[in-house]
Amino acid sequence: MSLFSWLRPATPLLAEDLQLRLQRLPLGAELRECSLREQRWVVLDLETTGLNLNKDRVLSIGAVVIEDGAIDFSQQFERTLQCVDMKLAPSMLIHGLGPSAIAAGSDPAEALLEFMEFLGDSPVLAFHAPFDQHMLGRALKDHLGYKLQHPFLDVADIAPLLCPQANIREAGLDEWIDWFKLEVFERHNASADALATAELALILFSRARQQQIHSPLNLQQRISQWKRRQRAPSF
Repeated sequence: MSLFSWLRPATPLLAEDLQLRLQRLPLGAELRECSLREQRWVVLDLETTGLNLNKDRVLSIGAVVIEDGAIDFSQQFERTLQCVDMKLAPSMLIHGLGPSAIAAGSDPAEALLEFMEFLGDSPVLAFHAPFDQHMLGRALKDHLGYKLQHPFLDVADIAPLLCPQANIREAGLDEWIDWFKLEVFERHNASADALATAELALILFSRARQQQIHSPLNLQQRISQWKRRQRAPSF
């Protein structure tokens, strides 16, 4: 065994049926010029052991689908990932997932594979998407040896881009919920937060169309332009 083999992370050993399902997963499609309404979106939220991108782990996955311009309640996903060595952490006070619930959760490889099958080739919407994208990507690599390549759009960028009059660029999900006066009866678990994000996204898609942003690709381009302007030095 070479020295470098010790430095490379081990490829997960998967049962044959999981390997076959993994091979059948579609690749994430690039954002298209179709209308925002025509695009199937998967709105994702993760609960994690903490906010450390390199050490913390995914505890639960919640997702809902936006399709044909509405939330499709027949397409929802929720899984708690098993973690037998889970210890009490401050994040438990927020998401409420205790050690017993996590110990009784789904096998991580199975749960993650089921989510990717649910996701298909759809793009992902999330609030503070870079965090969810990184944490999901790391979990997929660790448990399945899979490289996440789906496009993610950040609702935390879309909201201030389309609603500059709100003047709450650094706001969290709660602040945008309050600003739009959305009635959200549950928060701080993955499924509830995914649903709240989806409701916010639908309002923002309506604002986007009013501002002549009609396609997912166009929306992505406008976000990139807006972020460049935000980073530009002011004189």
